[in-house]
Amino acid sequence: MPVPATGRHQAGIALPRQAQPNLLAVVADVDDTAAPGPLLAELGQAIRALTAGTDPRLLGLSPGDLTVTVGVGPRLVRTAGASLPGAADLPRFSRERIAPHARGGDLLIQICAGDPLLLPVVAAALLDHAGDRVRERWRQSARRGTNVSVGNGLTAPRNPLGFIDGIVGPHTTAEQERDLWLAGPPAVAGGTLAVLRRMELDLTRFAALSVAEQEAVFGRRRASGVPLSGGTAASGPELGAKTPDGRYLVPADAHVRRAHATVVGVGLMLRRSYSTDQPAPGLLFISFQNDLRTFTATLTHMETSDALLSFTTTTASATFLILPGFDRQRPLGSQLFG
Repeated sequence: MPVPATGRHQAGIALPRQAQPNLLAVVADVDDTAAPGPLLAELGQAIRALTAGTDPRLLGLSPGDLTVTVGVGPRLVRTAGASLPGAADLPRFSRERIAPHARGGDLLIQICAGDPLLLPVVAAALLDHAGDRVRERWRQSARRGTNVSVGNGLTAPRNPLGFIDGIVGPHTTAEQERDLWLAGPPAVAGGTLAVLRRMELDLTRFAALSVAEQEAVFGRRRASGVPLSGGTAASGPELGAKTPDGRYLVPADAHVRRAHATVVGVGLMLRRSYSTDQPAPGLLFISFQNDLRTFTATLTHMETSDALLSFTTTTASATFLILPGFDRQRPLGSQLFG
């Protein structure tokens, strides 16, 4: 089903509500001599043509539910204003093995679709539009697992470790206005902040654990996603619940406890996790939030004792200001760069 490319927000974040199964993320740098405004406006025009199926570079493929989401990195944001949301670089964290080319970047092009054949075709068309004004840093193809119902009309996919991923998030309109979308200043209103983290997973070592041990790592039942404290998958864990002998039902180092927004003292993040095969079996993690601290404070809190992190190694990392939505009268990036 077609997804409108224009509107208050860019497509590919909260629309469609159930994310497409295939993703290609392309991270690039913008040449110092290139003006960001015209480049982004041209990309917006190309996105409209591609999603409408009128660009001949689609090679006869139907765009279907294709979405393209564009973000700009901190260096470009700082040229528009050093105090703007998105101007801050992502700090370094533990358990990282990141080559210089895989850290940071000026431009994110996120392409999502039900048809995986579209991804490289659309990426080639957009990079052709950009020409020598951009230089690709890295790209990652990824896919989402089968969606599972978690109640309250919500679904979420399983991750490569077998657990349902992305249950908690700003799902309602009110939650998204509070925690997802930027409200100001006007140059960024309607946008959001994205964090990309590509991780290798130690699948062999995790698979060697018993199911009970795996569940203790996450703090949820593997089959159903229900918290170890009980309830339903969609209900939050009762972090104070204990056994008769005084042990926490959700272990102190369980992922759902260490990453819990209330425990960390931050808002909710819209999390999207995708499975990867290359360059190694793992996960592409993408989060959207209107305050970068939502991510950085959460990961800092996790680093102290989250049992899940011992099975991960991050190999690429970046943050981007996802630009506000656009249309014919308001080109992509025009609020920020004119």
